[in-house]
Amino acid sequence: MTMTFFSRLDLQEGLRTLSVMQWIPVYVILGAIPIVLMPYLLVFTNFWSLAVLTLAWLAYDWKTHSRGGRRSAWVRNWTLWKYFQNYFPIKLVKTHDLSPKHNYIIVSHPHGILSYGVFINFATEATGFARIFPSITPFLGTLEGIFWIPIVREYVMSMGICPVNELALEYLLTKKGSGNAVIVVVGGAAEALLCCPGASTIFLKNRKGFVKLALKTGAYLVPSYSFGENEVHNQETFPEGTWIRFFQKNCQRAFKKILGINFCTFHGRGLTRGSWGLLPFNRPINTVVGEPLPIPKINMPNKETVDKYHALYISALRKLFDQHKVEYGLPETQELAII
Repeated sequence: MTMTFFSRLDLQEGLRTLSVMQWIPVYVILGAIPIVLMPYLLVFTNFWSLAVLTLAWLAYDWKTHSRGGRRSAWVRNWTLWKYFQNYFPIKLVKTHDLSPKHNYIIVSHPHGILSYGVFINFATEATGFARIFPSITPFLGTLEGIFWIPIVREYVMSMGICPVNELALEYLLTKKGSGNAVIVVVGGAAEALLCCPGASTIFLKNRKGFVKLALKTGAYLVPSYSFGENEVHNQETFPEGTWIRFFQKNCQRAFKKILGINFCTFHGRGLTRGSWGLLPFNRPINTVVGEPLPIPKINMPNKETVDKYHALYISALRKLFDQHKVEYGLPETQELAII
């Protein structure tokens, strides 16, 4: 009986590890299939019509991902995501209700290396978003380039993921009634370079586009902070003047220019606990969603109005951070650094 118990523990641990391991490779594999296969079908086979039909469908359906996509409750509720959530574990914490009479922009901090907490909490039902915030439909914003790739596009749309551009977000906040929440990680990929265990530094000082969008649509702003997101990987920044630092900086520039993302030199655990690898450490991530900040609807807000509500948002975020930092493992003296 004892051996059976430990065998079950090992199996559960293995499934949790596999659920995290598959995450990024699945996107790469699904993206590679059409990118590699379609040119091959067009040039080297008699199935060129299949490639043409795929491109024709992409053109015909082009606006769908900017208008809410094709959400699938089945995909969002896959058991896979529960294993993923329990690997860390990840938790969604509500501090205030979100009324379905309004629309919301949930502003998420920090980005972390790969934004595990934001993905699991808002793109899946592993932590029970629909139960915690009933009658609210979440749309997680990400890079638009993902939606240019067949198959990957369908996969991410099924989870309620949308492009993080003004056109798509404004549509969701004005054309689909009330009870919608778009989630934006305003620090962006650049913020990933700031993350490391113990850090609480975010890019926000000059990030005001989300405030302007809230004013134009009348959507309430909701601060959220994922405590522990910066703890799940170690990031290396090599000494200036060394060849490896030169290589690191040039990779960062190339990735930013070509892919719109930053190149992070990070590591975590391996397949077994205590070993070295690229898997995240098994450390808890607690995403705390704060109190909604009412925003008036102004079609053409001026700079002073944007600055006013940006300052109010920063104040609300600092309050949220200070109220919960000790509970989730940070010292009382830790401050939220905004740059």
